[in-house]
Amino acid sequence: MLSVRHVSKSYPGPRSRDVLHDVNLDLKGGEYVAIMGESGVGKSTLLNLIAGLDAPDTGTIELAGVALAALDDDGRTRLRREKIGFVFQAFHVLPYLDVAHNVELPLALLEVPPKDRARRVDAMLAAVGLDGRGTSLPRELSGGELQRVAIARALIHEPMLVLADEPTGNLDPDNAAQILDLLRTRVKAGGAAAILVTHSDRAAATADRVLRLTAAGFTAEAPK
Repeated sequence: MLSVRHVSKSYPGPRSRDVLHDVNLDLKGGEYVAIMGESGVGKSTLLNLIAGLDAPDTGTIELAGVALAALDDDGRTRLRREKIGFVFQAFHVLPYLDVAHNVELPLALLEVPPKDRARRVDAMLAAVGLDGRGTSLPRELSGGELQRVAIARALIHEPMLVLADEPTGNLDPDNAAQILDLLRTRVKAGGAAAILVTHSDRAAATADRVLRLTAAGFTAEAPK
C-alpha cells in the first residue's frame, strides 16, 4: 500500500545537514505502525514526504501504486484529500467553525452531497464519543475532546492511510490512553493503515510493530 525506497532528505543553508538518509519503509493495508526516535532525526519530515507536502532529494515514495514524483501539485493535493488523513499534536481544529463543520471539511473538499455529509458526520461524532456536540465551538471543548474532533476529521472520508504526529503530546495520561485506544480502534474499523510518530513507549505499545528511526535508517523493535 505504501512503499518508501531509498529516500534521503537534507536542508541547505549554513547548517546544512542530512535529515533522512536512505530510508526504506513498506506498509500494508490494515497495519498500524509506530515510529520512534530522537528529536531531529526526521520523523515528522518523513510524514511530510509521505504526504507529498515536501519532496525527497533522492528515492521514491508510492501510495496505492502511484508515485508521488509523477504527480504535479494539484495531483498531490487530490491524493491527500482522497487517500490520507492527518492527526496532529496541536489538533489544528479551526476555531471559528463548530465541531460538525470541522469534521465535515474533508467531505466538503471532496464535494460529497450535503445530505450525505450530515449523515456521515453524525455517525462519526457518535463513534468518537462526541454525539450531541456538533454545534459546540472548539473553545468549549477540552483537550481530549479537541483531539477526538481531529480524529473524526481525519477518518471521515475513509482514507487508506492515517498519519498521526505526536497526537497525544498535549494530553494528560488518562486522556492520552483514551485517545490512543480510540485512534487504533477507528483506524482498524475503517480498514486503514496508520503511521504513529511518537516519543512515548505507551503510545508505541498500541501499534502492531514499532520502528526506531536513526541516522542509519530503521530498526525494528517489539512493542513494550
